[in-house]
Amino acid sequence: MRASISAPFIDTKADDLIWSLEHPLIDPLATRVVEVAGSRVELRVLGASHQVLLGSDEGTLVETVACLPGFPGRLPDNAEHPLPGVGDYRFASVVESLSRAELAHRVEEVHAGTADSPGGLLVAFPGDPLAITALHLTTGSGASLRWRTWHAYPQSGELVTTTTTLTP
Repeated sequence: MRASISAPFIDTKADDLIWSLEHPLIDPLATRVVEVAGSRVELRVLGASHQVLLGSDEGTLVETVACLPGFPGRLPDNAEHPLPGVGDYRFASVVESLSRAELAHRVEEVHAGTADSPGGLLVAFPGDPLAITALHLTTGSGASLRWRTWHAYPQSGELVTTTTTLTP
């Protein structure tokens, strides 16, 4: 699903991002609810990046990757957390520095793979066609859930890709 918005993005580079499983919900610019493997998953694009909400409206799990000034943390390369009553949570992130042509190619691939997928949500921010945030939810092996996200920053030539796996 491609969502049209008029709000500019808030975060400006990969170094601005933090990762949290404890941040409260933030009003999203766009959402998509997906029912998969018996779970309700809400994909949320924020002006400051993304949240993934698993479970009830309050959330059994709330993953936040966003620019949150004053909130402690950083974007880790890897993180693993057992979540009682939920499962084993694994998170990984990669930050790539790309030329504008390389970034354009990768953004095109993200568009092709997520925009029309039943588990995809893609937002292109006004001002630069390469400024996107995209999320894609799939099932993993067995009953696990897997989602990937992409945050493209054309002004700094960066593409941040995250991969999360939740195994009940």
